[in-house]
Amino acid sequence: MTADAHALRTVEQLLSVLDLDTTQARTTEDIFIGRSHPMPSGRIYGGQVLAQTLIAAERTMPENRAVHSMHGYFLRPGDASQGITIAVDRIHDGRSFSTRRTQAYQNGVPIFSMIASFQDDDPGVDHAVPMPTDIPDPEKLLPDEDRVEGLPAGTKRMLSDRAADVRHIDSPLFLPSDDAQVPHQGVWMRLRAPLPDDQRLHRAALAYLSDMTIQESILRAHGVFWALPGLKVASLDHAMWWHRPARVDDWLLYVQESPNARGGRGLAQGRIYTRDGVLVATVAQEIMIRVPSEN
Repeated sequence: MTADAHALRTVEQLLSVLDLDTTQARTTEDIFIGRSHPMPSGRIYGGQVLAQTLIAAERTMPENRAVHSMHGYFLRPGDASQGITIAVDRIHDGRSFSTRRTQAYQNGVPIFSMIASFQDDDPGVDHAVPMPTDIPDPEKLLPDEDRVEGLPAGTKRMLSDRAADVRHIDSPLFLPSDDAQVPHQGVWMRLRAPLPDDQRLHRAALAYLSDMTIQESILRAHGVFWALPGLKVASLDHAMWWHRPARVDDWLLYVQESPNARGGRGLAQGRIYTRDGVLVATVAQEIMIRVPSEN
């Protein structure tokens, strides 16, 4: 398989996951059925559920009313070998804003719960924090899967099979590195092949990408890496604000930092910019992190 064909296949697989099936409405809820990405860990990737629940909620909206914020909680680990049932409750529809509560279920119990708000495209004041300067272009960086020496073959294959081309500005955190222990990092990312022009797909795919690497500002602050024996990390919640439209098949810079970690939890925040410096979205996530004791 050529590199272009492989890239197209990874994005087609993502599109198939976001292509939800509709069932009959149950009482006041709209019900959708989704597929799951196979994952080596057997657990569903959190960004998949974020994107699917957003797509489901968007399906209950008129086309001109777009999501501007979501707040969600990861309640249980998802099983990547099973599909997902998604229920959307139409909480409110006003003149300019709508609110949806969306829950993802497996085996009859919720694994993720989200409330999202949608708004018409209204005029208003406009400002944004500028993108950091002195950031290397993504073309000057290798894809993560080609950058780390000694990466296990299974990990390398998993990275090359994901729909996103991800390129850390500093060393990726799969294995130990000599980088400074700082609570921040920057990552370039984009989908490996073009998406259709539908902005609903691009918003959902941005949610999919937003869960990728954001936890690492917490890990990097303490010299922790993903392959550390005994490390346990789980996402607890996720919040996201969409500011401006963007294409996720163009390069996006994800600037991440961790303002706090304590009590087995760490907080990470991120800002996503287009290549020409437009602030697209802001993200926040808290994780559970348990680092093995040296004793």
